[in-house]
Amino acid sequence: MSALASPADPAAALAAADAVAGALAAHARRGDEEGRFLEEDLAALRNSGLLALMVPSRLGGSGASFSDYARVAGALARGNGAPALVFNMHASVTGALALAPDDLTRNLGAGDGWFAARDAALVAAREGAFYAVAMSERGSGARLSSLTTSYEPVGGDFHLTGAKTFVSGADLADAFLVAARAAEDAARVSFFLVPAGAGTKVEQSWDALGMRATGSNDLHLDVTVGREALVGGVEGLGLLIARLMPQWLVASYAAVYVGVARACLDACVAHVNERGLSRLPAIRARLGRADAAVAAAGLVVEEAARHVDEAPGARETNRAVYRAKLLAGDTANEVASSMLEAAGASATRRGHPLERLYRDARCGALQPATSDVCADWLGLVALGLDPDDAETPRW
Repeated sequence: MSALASPADPAAALAAADAVAGALAAHARRGDEEGRFLEEDLAALRNSGLLALMVPSRLGGSGASFSDYARVAGALARGNGAPALVFNMHASVTGALALAPDDLTRNLGAGDGWFAARDAALVAAREGAFYAVAMSERGSGARLSSLTTSYEPVGGDFHLTGAKTFVSGADLADAFLVAARAAEDAARVSFFLVPAGAGTKVEQSWDALGMRATGSNDLHLDVTVGREALVGGVEGLGLLIARLMPQWLVASYAAVYVGVARACLDACVAHVNERGLSRLPAIRARLGRADAAVAAAGLVVEEAARHVDEAPGARETNRAVYRAKLLAGDTANEVASSMLEAAGASATRRGHPLERLYRDARCGALQPATSDVCADWLGLVALGLDPDDAETPRW
């Protein structure tokens, strides 16, 4: 791939996201009907330079913060939540690579070889490489402690075998961030950046209720990768990262679903005006409540993002992260349901924007960490207990 022009700064990236959102909206019905991540959607993200949003400016990217990411993801989701969710996965990979402090990474054992591999992956993203996340598995979801995908050393390399599900954008990915456990020690969970191609096979399994345009197919792995593919350069960082710095596994979804909730409100307003229903007080009241709920959820996501930027990994930061995911997922679901009722039965027909948005919004509470898991985490903290000592591991 040749180098692309990245937005010069986060403000330019947000303007680019607003422009891309229009293209995503134009393709939304077809992506939903075909149940796949469209080449046109990836091209729009790639040509805008947004795949380099999280790439540091020293490597030619936009050098965005987590707050910048949240604003961009929300803008994209207002156009179409499904490709915005795929973008979230890519940004989770590049953001985690770019924003992990060098001193912390070195203290965990990373050497110079890892930093060179990290920068190479980020430069590839600046040039248009798209990364997907392969973490969830059938029967265990996103719980890292229950993975069956495994790896073992082979000479100086690693051999990975297993199967993943819900791999958004799998068909078009250039590489996959794969979570796997050590074959001889299930408690040692590591991440690998695995190139697409030989040893990786995408199964066309995706036929879901909502977020259909993510094309979240299954991925089968029987592949050998070099040591440079081991994220962080050290084995066993998976559970530690999930517990200490969950923003890319939890709060990054929140920004997308606030955007979806806003799209539901937009679609209902358009429908009400088109049908001349604005004279009805009950409908106006629903729109008013939705407006307030979306604004409140957006502020909570902004607060969480600010905490992440200022004190990543702190207990209050992680509390804000789980709070944001809980409120964003539940708000999207509740607003979508209310807007569909406000619009009436005609909006339930296939092809109506609110019918698609209703199905997409329903997925927010189900994605990791689910609303119940987030609420349990927050409840433990409210009781003065340690959420990482829960009887059932959430990761």
